[in-house]
Amino acid sequence: MIDLRSDTVTRPSQAMLASMAAAEVGDDVWGDDPTVLRLQAAVAERAGKEAGLFFPSGTQSNLAALMAHCGRGDEYIVGQSAHTYRNEGGGAAVLGSIQPQPITNATDGSLPLDEIAAAIKPIDDHFARTRLLALENTIGGKVLPAGYVAEAVALANSRGLVTHLDGARVCNAAVASGQSIAALCAPFDSVSICFSKGLGAPVGSVLVGSADLIESARRWRKMLGGGMRQSGVLAAACLYALEHNVDRLAEDHENAEYLARGLADIDEVEVQSHATNMVFARFPQEHCAALEASLKEQGILTQMLYASRFVTHMDLTREDIDTFVSAVKSYFAE
Repeated sequence: MIDLRSDTVTRPSQAMLASMAAAEVGDDVWGDDPTVLRLQAAVAERAGKEAGLFFPSGTQSNLAALMAHCGRGDEYIVGQSAHTYRNEGGGAAVLGSIQPQPITNATDGSLPLDEIAAAIKPIDDHFARTRLLALENTIGGKVLPAGYVAEAVALANSRGLVTHLDGARVCNAAVASGQSIAALCAPFDSVSICFSKGLGAPVGSVLVGSADLIESARRWRKMLGGGMRQSGVLAAACLYALEHNVDRLAEDHENAEYLARGLADIDEVEVQSHATNMVFARFPQEHCAALEASLKEQGILTQMLYASRFVTHMDLTREDIDTFVSAVKSYFAE
């Protein structure tokens, strides 16, 4: 199948599977799985942070970070389009008793500084205590401008807030911007980095931050059901991804640009934007269901909506993109 739904759909390569099969393991709940320990140290070093903690998912990693930073009845400022707000089941509120204060994202994915400032509550018993600012990079495939991040974090710090970055695709941001992962993570108190998206691992995220923050997150991970035993088998896949699959993200970015050009040649399709490994396009709403079904019959998986997202990844070739674009052209030609 040609799958454009997400970069989470990749399968482990034979080399990655071999590294998993050869992984030295222990019991990570006891803290003695050597492969997990190597992954946590390697990611922390790459991110320029004191410590790291391996999680089964980015959703759990983000939630544990929020719970480590915030107490019951605290509040975090977050974008309306942010994954931690829209796509993680409301976990911060439901499980963490943390109130989200959403702000509409600007077109570049940022949160306007004046709106952040206005959302911070005064110290008053009537209000939740604003505790944290959460940003996401990349967001909708877009890399947050470095100057903006510096200003937003400085504003948060000046008002006594801590900061968290959902860096699920921070490696894409690093490759696209030419900055190091450490430079992108440096402003934040904690960062969640995912390995099961463009980096090709089957599962896994690592939360990085100070040693104290990570120790607190470890307790929350256990409470959230994220304590794993011989998880070095999974950590080995993430280590392989970190060592072999970061620089190749540039190929995904080039393929997304190629895909955007192909879709732009179709009169019925309006390409809205493309950045890093994502292309967003609009299709005639009355055709979406039929087009998605037609593509599936041809071995092409999409989530066809009025405003659709297509994601390039390591299991998607230029030939696959040509096949997809040709199938869309043929559909509308009929």
